Formats: sequence, C-alpha cells, structure tokens
Amino acid sequence: MEQKWWHGKTAYQIYPKSFCDSNGDGIGDLRGIISKLDYLQELGVELVWLSPIFKSPFVDQGYDISDYQDIDPVFGTMADFDELLAQAKARGIDIILDLVINHCSDKHEWFQKACADPNCEEAKYFYIAKGKNGQVPDNLRSYFGGSVWEPLPGHESEDLYYLHYFAKAQPDLNWYYEPLREKLFAMINFWLDKGVAGFRVDAIMNIAKDLTFPGLPADGPDGMCAANQMTAKLSDQAATFLYEMNDKTFKPHDAISVAEAFGVNAASLANYIGDNGFFSTIFDFSARELNEKYPAYYRYRPVSIAKWRDTIFASQERVNDIGFMCPIFENHDEPRGVSYYLPRHAQNPDGAKAFAAVLLMLRGMPFIYQGQEIGMTNTHFNSIYEFDDVNAKDNYKTALEAGLTEQQALDILNIESRDNARTPMLWSDEKNAGFSTAAITWLKVHQDYKTVNVAAQRHDPKSVFSFYKALIALKKNPEYKELLTYGKFVGLKPNAEYVVPYARELNGKNLYVVANFEDRAIEYELPTQGKILLASNDAIKLEGTKVTLPAVSAVVVAD
Repeated sequence: MEQKWWHGKTAYQIYPKSFCDSNGDGIGDLRGIISKLDYLQELGVELVWLSPIFKSPFVDQGYDISDYQDIDPVFGTMADFDELLAQAKARGIDIILDLVINHCSDKHEWFQKACADPNCEEAKYFYIAKGKNGQVPDNLRSYFGGSVWEPLPGHESEDLYYLHYFAKAQPDLNWYYEPLREKLFAMINFWLDKGVAGFRVDAIMNIAKDLTFPGLPADGPDGMCAANQMTAKLSDQAATFLYEMNDKTFKPHDAISVAEAFGVNAASLANYIGDNGFFSTIFDFSARELNEKYPAYYRYRPVSIAKWRDTIFASQERVNDIGFMCPIFENHDEPRGVSYYLPRHAQNPDGAKAFAAVLLMLRGMPFIYQGQEIGMTNTHFNSIYEFDDVNAKDNYKTALEAGLTEQQALDILNIESRDNARTPMLWSDEKNAGFSTAAITWLKVHQDYKTVNVAAQRHDPKSVFSFYKALIALKKNPEYKELLTYGKFVGLKPNAEYVVPYARELNGKNLYVVANFEDRAIEYELPTQGKILLASNDAIKLEGTKVTLPAVSAVVVAD
C-alpha cells in the first residue's frame, strides 16, 4: 500500500451549530471552535471535519448550500475561517470541509435563474423534465419522503418539474453537464488552495441518474421506489465522474477525500479506496445500513450486539488487502451510538469506554463525533415541536399515516432521529451546558448535562474522556503505530453473544481487543500470551492467555 500523510491519524467531526457559541446567539460558530482547539489537541485528534459552514437557508441544516465560496454569517466570516485554519495547523490539526455537490439550495443563484428562465444556461445545471401522462416524470421516492419531483416554481402550468433526492429545497445538480462539473471542480480547488486538507464528500453516489427516468418497481404502499434503487444501478456512471473529480482536484493537492458512499459492493472497492481509487477512503456505514434499507424510521429494527459485531468484522476483513475504510459509530446523521447499538444495561460510561475500544483499534482512520468522547447518549424530546430536523418531521408524519399513535411516533423519533446527535456539546454543568450564554439555544440541551460534561471528565483518569485520550495516544505510540495503522484485521471467535473480540496483526506482532457488553463477567482465551496496554476497568485480569473481564468492559492486549 502506498503510504499517505493521513494514515494513522484519528479524526473528529464538529457540527458547528452545536459545538460552541462565542457570541451568545444560541448557535455555535467558528470563533467558538477556535476557542476549543486546545481541547481537541489535548484529546489527540489530528484531523477535524466541519459539517457545512457555507451560506445556507438551513432547511437541511446547511446541507442546502446557497453559496459554495462564502461563510454563512451565523458562523462568522471568511477571516474567522482563515484564523481557524491557521490556529488548527499550529496545533497539528488539519481541517476538512463538507463537500455537498449532489445538490444545492433552491436559493442558490443558479436555481433562481433556472426558475426565471427554464431555457437559460443555469437551467442545464439541474434535472428539469416534463411530466408523463399527467403525472410526475417517474415514481422515485425522496430520502425525506414523497416524490423526488416538484413543480418548477413559476412554471407549474407548463407541466415542468425539477428533481430533488432530498428536501424540496435541495434541487439535484446535473453532473451530466460538463460546464457544471467544471464550476464545481473550480470551487473545490478554491478551498484546497486556501489550505483545507480535503473533504468529506456528501451523498456522492447519488450523482448518477438514468436520464430516461423509466420508473422502478414500487417498494412501498405509496407506489414509489426509493431513490437509492436507481443509484445502485448506476455506480459505473458515477465512477466516470468521480475519477475526473479526483484527477482535477484532490490528486494535484495530495488532499484527503472521505466519501459518504453507501452500498459499494466488494468487487468495486478497489476503484474507490485502492491506491488508484477516486477517494482516499470511505466511511464504513455497514452497521447503519442494516436499517437504512427500510424506507421509514417506524420500520427500523433494533440492531443486536452480535449483528453489529458480525457486520463490522465482515466489513473490516473485506478491505484488508485493498485499502482503508473509516470506522464510524456516530455522526450528525445518526442517533448516539451508545443508545443505538448497546443493550440498555450498557448505556452508561462503562459501555461508552468499551464502545471506544472497539472503534479506535479497528483498521482505518476512525472518526469520533463531538460528545462521543464523553459518552453522550440520545437526548430525550418531549414533543414533535422540540425537533428541528426535516427528516424527523417527515418520519413523524409517515408513522402517523401508517397508523401509529402520536406517542408511538415520538418514541421512535427519540431512538432514530438525527437531532439526537445535533443537540449542543456538553462543556460544563453551567447554563446551557457551557455551550452558550443565550436565553434559548437553537436546539434543546441534553437532559444529563449536569453530570455528563467535559469539565467533569477532563481531569478524571477513570472518565470516558480519559479513556478516549489514552486510546488515541496508543495509536500514536511508536511501538504500536505501524501495527495499528497497517496491521491486518482478524476477527476472533466470540464466546458469548455480547462479546466483541478481534486482533490486529503485522510482521508477527499481535494486538488484541476484547470488549464485553454482557451483563456478567466473562473469561476469554487469547491466541497468545501478552500484556495489558489499556483496560477500561481496574477489575480486568490477565493470567497467561486467559483474560477476565467484568460486565461491560474492554481490554487492549499486546503480545
């Protein structure tokens, strides 16, 4: 494998709106992030991904971009961003931005011009089509519910529609039109020239479309078919565009590109993440995909530890000889991992530590989501009116239409909603968890902020934060860095349903991770003798090859 500058690093995702508010308006901002760079340096992360900070109406929390080359005033100014970039680099931290180029905002100048004149140049940047037989052009269902087609504003009487795979306010961009691609590539190079280290690439597999819009077999009672069913059939078309983007942007800058690419099959992985792949790496969403295949939250089913473990193991083993995927258990689009994947008896600091051990020792560059390092769990929402996410509101409506009661629909959102991860970062037990001095924050503060916060954990050697810090430090330890970066992943045989054991192997050296999510103590037989490097619980014992773990704990052992 060709070695790259980002290999061996640990990454951290910041959701700017909820990280730190510097000006008291209840919304996080760039100067707030600058004020917390010392914290990130102390934690040990070396790469930070910022969710969108560009100009936006915030229909989908910044993933509807109205100007790709300017900072939204709610976050600050370009001067603030330049200072953040410089201050982060001074601390050994690289910044990557969110690249949202499957779609833009309906307030973007391009779409406004398209609405004013469907025959203008900018109209070619979008998918604008005539209806068929008095109906919309085809039966694809948006990721946020309802048809992907919406009447083109101002041209309803002409039977013209525009396509949006996400919210109505997010018209999809037409990648089949070369002048548009060139504008997007120029924008990417603008940020790379400024000093950004790369991008997390959003929803990128959706850029491929069948321009005949033939209609696909329905997969739900609404007679529609999920948009990703079309996407899955057109990966070869997407690949052509992605190679071009890599050649004209990422590759010349030696930039890192981390793609949100769902459903990549094993045969295609080398094209995505091999030495000559069009991305540096992609996120491993295999566990989340266990439920993402369903069209609505109310049809999701709990994911057992055994299923979660087996899915992660299969994914890791699939890429051993190809490249890297990024292990990720939480992000802004998912509920909190401790609440979602762990059994109820493990939804606590002990479970969060064991969860961390599994994540950070896996092969690939792990991503920590803000608050994960202090063991944040799902926030409790008491009413649909406390949610902000457009997808949550859509799913609430869908659940009611399916016959669920309001309380049942609310209970489902409290498990599945993306807003669970978007509530403010918990810095202290002060007002608004130290996130903001505002009277009201943009989204409610987590119910446990008095006890679960950075201030309470930062100097506690037994805290979740300290365990994350120790795991990241281990990844940098010269004795183990090569093994933990390039070592092969080997799934070990579990001896209980809730046990997650695996090894990392390189040049005859071995490192073992055993996480016990059972509600009882277990003994596990390691393949070879070793020494404990890190233990989440003082009661963990190692005698010869036998390690004893109390309920909900984890250990890292090296031979």
